[in-house]
Amino acid sequence: MRIFFTFLLSSLVFSAFAQTAEIKGKITSQNNQPVELINLILKETGKGTVTSETGEFVFTGLEAGSYQIIGTGIGFKRIEKQVLLAEGQIVTVELEAVEDARLLQTVDVIGNLESNYKTDLSFIGSKTATPIREVPQAISYITKEVMHDQGTFLMGDAVKNMSGVNQFTFYDDLTIRGFRMNGGSTTQLFNGLRTFSGFWKQPPVNYLERVEVVKGAASALYGNTSPGGTINRVTKKPLMTPRKSLSFTTGSFNTLRALADFTGPMNENKTLLYRLNVGYVNAQGFRNMQFDKNIIIAPSVSFLPTQKTRINFDLVYNNSKSRLDRGQSVAGNDLYSSSIKTSLNAVNDYLNEETYLITTSLNHQFTQNTSLNVAYLRTGYNEDLLEHRSSNVNGVDSTGAAVPNLVGRQVFIRKTKSFMDNVTMFVNHNFNTGKAEHKLVAGYDYIQSYTPKGSGQQTANGYLLKAGGAANYNKDTPEKYVFYNYTANGITRSIPKPNITHYDLTLQNNQMEDLSKYTYNLVTNAATTPVFYQLHGLYLQEQVKINRLQILLGLRYDTYIDKKGYTTNNEENVTQHALLPRIGAVYTVNKNINIYGTYTKGYNPQDAAIQVNPLAGGPFDPVRSSLIEGGVKSEWFDGRVTANLSVYNITQTNTLYNANVDGRPDLLQQIGEEQAKGVEFDVTGNILPNWNLIVAYSYNDAKVTDAGTKAIDQVLVNMQKPNAPRNQGSIWTKYTFTNRGINGLGLAIGGNFVTERNLSLSNTQTLPGYVVLNGGIYYKIEKFQFQVNLNNLANKTYWVGGYDYLRLFPGAPRNFMATVSYTF
Repeated sequence: MRIFFTFLLSSLVFSAFAQTAEIKGKITSQNNQPVELINLILKETGKGTVTSETGEFVFTGLEAGSYQIIGTGIGFKRIEKQVLLAEGQIVTVELEAVEDARLLQTVDVIGNLESNYKTDLSFIGSKTATPIREVPQAISYITKEVMHDQGTFLMGDAVKNMSGVNQFTFYDDLTIRGFRMNGGSTTQLFNGLRTFSGFWKQPPVNYLERVEVVKGAASALYGNTSPGGTINRVTKKPLMTPRKSLSFTTGSFNTLRALADFTGPMNENKTLLYRLNVGYVNAQGFRNMQFDKNIIIAPSVSFLPTQKTRINFDLVYNNSKSRLDRGQSVAGNDLYSSSIKTSLNAVNDYLNEETYLITTSLNHQFTQNTSLNVAYLRTGYNEDLLEHRSSNVNGVDSTGAAVPNLVGRQVFIRKTKSFMDNVTMFVNHNFNTGKAEHKLVAGYDYIQSYTPKGSGQQTANGYLLKAGGAANYNKDTPEKYVFYNYTANGITRSIPKPNITHYDLTLQNNQMEDLSKYTYNLVTNAATTPVFYQLHGLYLQEQVKINRLQILLGLRYDTYIDKKGYTTNNEENVTQHALLPRIGAVYTVNKNINIYGTYTKGYNPQDAAIQVNPLAGGPFDPVRSSLIEGGVKSEWFDGRVTANLSVYNITQTNTLYNANVDGRPDLLQQIGEEQAKGVEFDVTGNILPNWNLIVAYSYNDAKVTDAGTKAIDQVLVNMQKPNAPRNQGSIWTKYTFTNRGINGLGLAIGGNFVTERNLSLSNTQTLPGYVVLNGGIYYKIEKFQFQVNLNNLANKTYWVGGYDYLRLFPGAPRNFMATVSYTF
């Protein structure tokens, strides 16, 4: 018996030692980043594990033999690896997880671990996770890494890196390929959903993962949009890996900025993730009387109850206190007759804004090939405004002639609020028929936007009447008006006395004003008129891939409903319909080069507030557009750099322009046809892991080609569209040293240029072109980074846009921003 037990014990010990073999390893992405939560099994053994935060895994207690490792994870291709294991051997394997667009989430739910200038995938172009090089339409983007390196805080500074995108004013107001698109137009996108902004202030970018622009009309997927392009702001989403960062910035114009970005799992099994971005900004700006205080709170929570279901909640709340800057005024036609700091505000002016965007989304994968996406976005905006601003004309003398040194002013006191809801639901289904691979998208959108009753505005303007009140000055009846003595250049003369004191460009009379002395009128305009519109959209899209050829076919049917007379007893629905096709194709020439072509149609109903405004001259027909585009998309340096070229032709009809009629500032005219033809070129990526580069250039010939039958409009024919330069471009490059002794030191240099532009309210005034140079110095040591951004190195005087020479929007003079950040 003792011999038996001795034999049994020896066998167990021998068996234990015989099973000391193990397989361990690490899984990384194509960019050499660790990939966690990859499920791994050893086929037919019952053994399984999951990769750690560092991408590592281990199988222990194995016998000698042949094993097959199988790994799966959402968004990655299946991993298979055969391993031969000898007795007692420890084998280390390095595996790569390759992203698969067919398996990726179809909406952004989980954040991006990558940290470079280049992104490979976009949802905006097709509502599927499609590589950008396979989308038959030009897409520009700027990642959070670019914005961080450039010290960018506002959208206007981000989009200057994109071809074909230019500021119209320094509000949330852009031209894309020559067509204006602003925050108040309700055609912007936020995480792929329709939204708007308050127009007056550019959105901050500290909570954004990237900013995207799909060029040309995106109407086949998103309904009425600008024919030039559509902006999409993509927020930062939670990460499975804990990460925290703090940054503090100070610099020119009394700028103080504090930002925080915290993310990670909220429970042990990482099914509940969070991200919190918080910002505080207090800056005066380079312009007189201006200040800007912002508090931004942007939490995001992702819930992953199963591998197939993902739920996300996002909130962005922005409380802003500032003054509304209506731009610089100059004397006559001399751009340099006043300082770029010149502002017409009074000391007691203010603009208080509150904006929130609440998003909830659900992504559920029924199978590997079929998923459902449901999302809802609520946008809310409140405005409380008091401003002394230009009345868009100079002060006049007794004969009605302009006094160049005096700018007529008016006062707006306004309270308004607006809301928007967007519900979207779509199904993605992938399937094969023979050699053809299909991606099918079918969806429904519901959008409503409204300004409820309760908004209002008081306006004070004009010239004082002897009988009381105020009115526009009539040179034929000067006896009705109050006059006063005005002295300039040693000469005194009697001129009509304004209701609001003129702004004197010589005296720079920014002072506290007594609002009780003004004569006011109640005004109904586009900002305060109750409006309500609905949009119902049904769309179907098919992407077919046969070997090297990919074809995209899309069709959308929209029903657009305006409530005419909203909130009145005469409320009625005004319904419009639109059928919007989209056709595109991509052909893969080789592993580096794709060529593409596309045709799409777009539309945009005129705003209801304009339609019901009796001073605008309507009603007006909807804007309609078409796009023909072709180009080349390529990747180089092992996929680290993209170089894209596009050629386009956009035609639009029925655009509204100001009629430029004295005394009727709200009067609009509907131009017959506009056309924009051009070429765009973009290079983005990392030439080396430590050398980043962005280059953008565009040539855009954007003109009015048909001004209708009115003789007054013919002057616009063949004139370049306002604030749309024919040529513009930018470059930015950053190099980080890895040499011993200067490891962690980085240098960046860049700039952007814009050629001459026409203004929107003047057919004769123009803005000169400009070149602005910028730079940056960086030093990273362990978890700290020190950064100094130097902007407008040559101290160039320039203007980013304008309406006329009484409302110009200058760019900032030479300035610096110093930032220290800590990541832990």
